[in-house]
Amino acid sequence: MPHSFLISDLHLSTDHPRSAELFLRFAADVAPGAEALYILGDLFEYWAGDDDLGDPFHRRICEALRGLDARGTRIYIMHGNRDFLMDKELGSACNATLLDDPTLLDLYGAPTLITHGDVLCTDDAEYQQFRVLVRNSDWQARFLAQPLAQRKALIEQMRMQSRNEKQVKSMDIMDVNADAVDELLRRHDYPRLIHGHTHRPAKHLHQPDGHTCERWVLGDWDSARASILRCDAEGIRQIVLE
Repeated sequence: MPHSFLISDLHLSTDHPRSAELFLRFAADVAPGAEALYILGDLFEYWAGDDDLGDPFHRRICEALRGLDARGTRIYIMHGNRDFLMDKELGSACNATLLDDPTLLDLYGAPTLITHGDVLCTDDAEYQQFRVLVRNSDWQARFLAQPLAQRKALIEQMRMQSRNEKQVKSMDIMDVNADAVDELLRRHDYPRLIHGHTHRPAKHLHQPDGHTCERWVLGDWDSARASILRCDAEGIRQIVLE
């Protein structure tokens, strides 16, 4: 049966070899035969700019995606909160199409809205301010004008600060806001919704304005397992690769 896969929050890096191993096995043995693979953000632990494509680890991941595309699976990548600096060169290296966030699809007859998911965490006001800042084109141009090594050092500082802030934030603040979800569904005429970011894989039902809408949440790829959604004409099912 024709089908597509959706994944998110892989956070691939040399510091997490198990996640990279799972991804390479997925690309080689599971994903071939699918019509499309949608990566809903945070493919990498972080992305300092497309001039980092020369890194051997990054090349290996891009080659795996390029090989999957060569076998007939179209590749689509959305920016996440870790890799929002991905640009056209990265897309070209993977033979992938970069998607806007959100993007409305027709997946086997079902209108389906895909998003990374961080924009829905509106209770975390500090993060939302940061999100607006780093997605500003002027900020990105100034940041990318710095040497690659300096950018990586700054990103490491931001990651450390983010880890420290998360320790004092409640889990509820870092989850999606139900009203934000309903407003997004309303704006796009009540589709099915799929997102990542929160690392809380589950299926939820929302009923904005009397319309019943599914919300599927993708999990992250931790050191032991990979969270995958398989979508076809019969619906969606969760797959765990270990």
